[in-house]
Parts: sequence; structure tokens; C-alpha cells
Amino acid sequence: VQLQASGGGLVQAGGSLRLSCASSGSTSRTDVMAWYRQTPGNEREFVASSVNGITNYADTVKGRFTISRDNGMNTVYLQMNSLKPEDTAVYYCKRTRRSGIVYRGQGTLVTVSS
Repeated sequence: VQLQASGGGLVQAGGSLRLSCASSGSTSRTDVMAWYRQTPGNEREFVASSVNGITNYADTVKGRFTISRDNGMNTVYLQMNSLKPEDTAVYYCKRTRRSGIVYRGQGTLVTVSS
């Protein structure tokens, strides 16, 4: 199983981006699909997750970011609005199956200019 993240880029503060993460294997509602981000010298931090129709967000992105998924397309999205320079990071997707097996994708770089 591979996860392919895409959609990163350069955007001005206040702008929007939508990240996508496609899984090569079929996904289930019971899979936890999540986004994390990391900046140089810092630990990877949780951004958002979705499982069984329930979503969770880090306080820093709540109200600005929206996670959604298309299980038929085996894809999870992260709509990012009102972007801030502090959102600049490499964003990673992660899939955790009920069995506990974890898959991680390569990151996609998001740069927000002030």
C-alpha cells in the first residue's frame, strides 16, 4: 500500500490550498486517515483526522482546515483556507487500519508567504 500526497505549493497569506492523499489500496470508514505537518527542527504535529465520519482538528487549524475523504476513490483531502505563514510546513498523510497497521506517505510542501 502506498500513499501519494499532492497539492502543496506556494500561496499568499489568506489564500487556500487543497491537499490530496491517494491510497493505492482500498480504504474503509474504519481506517483512520490523518494529516500531520512538520517544520525543520520540529517534531511532526497532528493537523486533522477522520474515522467513521468523525473528524478532529488541532486547535491551530480548527475553523480554517477541513478534512474529507472519498472512500470510493481511496482519497483523503485537506482543504486549507485562511492560510497563515505559520502553516508553512511539509504535510504528510497517514492511514491507520483497524488492525493497527500504519501506512505513511511522502510529504508535500506548503509555503505561505506573508
